[in-house]
Amino acid sequence: MRGPNEKPNTMKQITAKDILGNPDYLAISYGGYRHKTRDIQPTITELKDDMKILSAMGIKVLRTYNVQLQQVPNLLKAISELKTEDASFEMYVMLGAWIDCKNAWTGLEPDHEVESEHNEGEINRAIALAKQYPDIVKIIAVGNEAMVHWATSYFVRPNVILKWVTYLQDLKKAGELPKDLWITSSDDFSSWGGGDTAYHSEDLDNLIRAVDYISMHTYAMHNSHYNPDFWLVPREDFKLSDAEKIESAMQRALLFSQQQFDGVANYMRRLGINKPVHIGETGWATMSNEHYGANGSKAADEYKSGRYYQLMRAWTNSEKISCFYFEAFDEPWKDATNALGSENHFGLITLKGEAKYALWDLVDKGVFKNLTRDGQPITKTYNGNKEKLLSGVVVPPHRMETAINF
Repeated sequence: MRGPNEKPNTMKQITAKDILGNPDYLAISYGGYRHKTRDIQPTITELKDDMKILSAMGIKVLRTYNVQLQQVPNLLKAISELKTEDASFEMYVMLGAWIDCKNAWTGLEPDHEVESEHNEGEINRAIALAKQYPDIVKIIAVGNEAMVHWATSYFVRPNVILKWVTYLQDLKKAGELPKDLWITSSDDFSSWGGGDTAYHSEDLDNLIRAVDYISMHTYAMHNSHYNPDFWLVPREDFKLSDAEKIESAMQRALLFSQQQFDGVANYMRRLGINKPVHIGETGWATMSNEHYGANGSKAADEYKSGRYYQLMRAWTNSEKISCFYFEAFDEPWKDATNALGSENHFGLITLKGEAKYALWDLVDKGVFKNLTRDGQPITKTYNGNKEKLLSGVVVPPHRMETAINF
């Protein structure tokens, strides 16, 4: 019996429906790898330090990508330990299950019409973790960019994703998984019907009907090279100052992502379906010696990255769209042979524990006080010198520059 002053435990179990689209539950993509190889896994201590940093930023939902390695089981254990140590600590996970086609990553010719024999094991591992940590795992995402055709090493047809989404939904109906666990797939906007009609198919339509929500990706930075029309400085902006040209370009980048989001939502609605659409991935690299750097589209730098982050957070929060921003920390394994490759530099925080321009305001507010990453306090890049930061920022190419080689 309760004593006269005790209150009943009325704390509501948080679900995906409560989290997604809620600006009080900011979302981010997370790996946590510190080295040039994933053979060196983040330790429980390192993961807990990262979780404290992200929590201080207001992040309460993480997206992971596979359960093939020890990173995710360790991450869930780390979060569970933090919750035990502090009952008020909140962190939830969108658990990714990696999906491949037959012969992916083997050196043999990928067969995009047949799925990998390893997919079943990946799905089963995700199921086991969702059962073990129902208070943390609130979403399972079947595949990461697994249907988009430019993922030439491993993409599958929508029927494969549909098969596993349906399997998980059936487990929910049977009571084998929590009924409020949401199931989705996280893929490029085009894979969800928001672009090229080559992706429009009955299987895709049935997949949209099967998922609990759509998790779509949009990358204006990558498209500054591959589809640069929106990025090039238009003739009417030629007379603007450099700072104004850059700001105008970032506004166009925001609009570009909004249009891709709308493309997915509109395709879904044309099917007579109305369910949530959220951004499973978007981001902007702070460095590149490839297509996006000073000798290419001139997109990748820390200032533009920071503006994109600010603009995307403001828009998605106001519209109650979850945005799993890519990504929390720099990860050098992604392009291990090219230290200046853009894939290594999408993080909001560097390997040295420096908050990039996007987070300078949080450093000023003191949210990282007494927090460290690998023993280093969270400080600002460029020692907080904005003039030094801006010295490396260049204006995007002008539309008249027809001989651009990028």
